[in-house]
Amino acid sequence: MTSHQPEARRDAEVIGLVGLAHGTSHFFQLLLPPLFPWLMADFSLSYTRVGLLMTTFFVISGIGQALAGFVVDRVGAFRVLLFGVASLGIAALVLSIANSYPMLLLAAALAGCGNSIFHPADFTILNHRVGQPRLGHAFSMHGLGGNLGWAAAPVFMAGLASVVGWHTAGLGASLVAATVLTILWLRRRALMDPEEEGTGAHALRAQSTAPVRQFAFLSSGAVWLSFAFFLVTTMAFGILQNYGPAILSHVYGVSLVLANGGLTAYLLGSGAGMIVGGFLAERGDRLVAAALGFAALMSAVLAGGAMPQLALWPLMAAMGFGVGVAGPGRDLLVRRAATSRFGRSSFGRVYGFVYSGLDTGQALSPVLFGPLLDAGHFRQALFAVAVLQASGLFFALHVGSRVQAPASLATAATPQ
Repeated sequence: MTSHQPEARRDAEVIGLVGLAHGTSHFFQLLLPPLFPWLMADFSLSYTRVGLLMTTFFVISGIGQALAGFVVDRVGAFRVLLFGVASLGIAALVLSIANSYPMLLLAAALAGCGNSIFHPADFTILNHRVGQPRLGHAFSMHGLGGNLGWAAAPVFMAGLASVVGWHTAGLGASLVAATVLTILWLRRRALMDPEEEGTGAHALRAQSTAPVRQFAFLSSGAVWLSFAFFLVTTMAFGILQNYGPAILSHVYGVSLVLANGGLTAYLLGSGAGMIVGGFLAERGDRLVAAALGFAALMSAVLAGGAMPQLALWPLMAAMGFGVGVAGPGRDLLVRRAATSRFGRSSFGRVYGFVYSGLDTGQALSPVLFGPLLDAGHFRQALFAVAVLQASGLFFALHVGSRVQAPASLATAATPQ
């Protein structure tokens, strides 16, 4: 048993460091929204103009994420990871000295650029540096780290802004990025592949010199189905993240405080589900489909509006739990889609393209469903969440059927 202890400790360190990096990316996704009340007052901004800041963020992040995967496969994931964290820190510095709306747009663009690299870099490191038996737990902790980053950002940014002003809050966020960057650099040996340390760098680059092979993954139906999966499930989450409190307040007649508590219950349930999902991830597409089916059912029950107000938080928590359980299995499905045909050298570009569906969904959700709410159709928005989650179930099953046969290649491709 002792021979496995060094490997387990190494894997735990890698999982912890990558989870920290992912939490940082999610923290910076909420760099600006908690400051909207202050920014709107100081710069006389409308909701449309502050909304454009986040549209800028996610459009640049989505395009950048699809491209970042190629860079990861060419120069190595760790270098790209450092670039991403540094970009987030620079974005926060620009925010701290912003004195005009264009500077706010620049901060949003820099943050979107930094955010774009995390999924291809994170998942490439996890797949290369964590042993197969612990990959499910690695993906679980990766998702949980992101949720913790989301939870920390509003408290940190709004708390600082209310005490010392939003400029200082931006400076504080830059110190967060600097601290994480320092930790990653000091523990770089845990995250770098041997070829990134110098001896095999030319071989790594040589794997990516054939343009035709670089784009071969776009011919894979499993890759496109995975993209569609992320697109629809993130659109569902976007409805809840952007409009959840308003929807719940109108459908159930509760205060905005209680409605916001429902969103918190969803996020807490999702975090708990991710932990459970780490133990079940190897069950693959059927687990993902069952978990999303459960989440869709909870959403449909909520949309019916017939439940008592006391059931609001438990139902939201249950929906989040279902989505969370699906998370680690979902990430393993993408891994199998990559390795079933394209091998280890394709992790960056496959993950980058597939996970750009997240940013696409985040960018599209307000555009598609904001008008629905403007027309007063709050209950229909919850039904839309259920339909989108059920669509994710359909795509997950089809991804699983595409990669089930060659799944053994995924195991063989990972160091034990």
